[in-house]
Amino acid sequence: MKKDPYGSGLRRAEAALDLGSACHAGRVRALNEDRFLLAPQSGIFAVADGMGGHEAGEVASSAVVEALAAVTPAVSASDLLDQLKARLADANSDIRKVGRARGAIVGTTVAILLVYEPHFVCLWSGDSRVYRVRAGAITQLSRDHTEIQSLVERGVITPQEARTWPRRNVITRAIGVQAEPEIDIDHGLLEAGDLFILCSDGLTQHVADGEILAAAAGPQAASGAQAVCDALLQLTLDRGATDNVTVVAVRYLGPSKAAAPARPPDAPEGPRA
Repeated sequence: MKKDPYGSGLRRAEAALDLGSACHAGRVRALNEDRFLLAPQSGIFAVADGMGGHEAGEVASSAVVEALAAVTPAVSASDLLDQLKARLADANSDIRKVGRARGAIVGTTVAILLVYEPHFVCLWSGDSRVYRVRAGAITQLSRDHTEIQSLVERGVITPQEARTWPRRNVITRAIGVQAEPEIDIDHGLLEAGDLFILCSDGLTQHVADGEILAAAAGPQAASGAQAVCDALLQLTLDRGATDNVTVVAVRYLGPSKAAAPARPPDAPEGPRA
């Protein structure tokens, strides 16, 4: 038995959220290998970008999203994270079986947001991203798992050179490629008004961070999270949309109006299987 490291003393009602989503094959590709999930009942939001093209990238992204959709409402933030990791491991195993059957590498990037008041958790693998817009500023919470990101961080090339680097699309992590899922995690506390943007690289190939912020804070933002997604998708399409593009927006409106007492804050969790 152990305490919840996130310190959840109350099991809140479903968080008050404004949600939006947009997913498009783009202007060039006939097949859309992107998938996304909006599951406010469990507090899970995700974008997955399948890799492999004709080698069933869409199967990989669908496997991840379907696995995450099967997570049940949690009793604590730690429980939610544990369930999610278990589902990702299952999806990773299923995708590897597909790859072995096809004799090819099949995988998918993924960017995930967990919301369990008053906490949020971000998980990612590959170059799909999680941004947070707060108090008029945008922060990329995820860090791209790409060859080019490593080169920039090591000072081998400059950010300017990275824009045209020939191997700028080579990713170094993806679900389904290794025996165990390779993911990074970040977390923090929610603040009323926080807007999280999850996206595949089909958006960020054409739209800069400052432009994402402009869409999130522009006139369309007053119409809600869906209007932000629609604006970002349209901007990408206007610029050629050379890849599939998916955008998910999650705005945290503030504490839930209802909160049900759970165990006392200092009480241990029940036994785990």
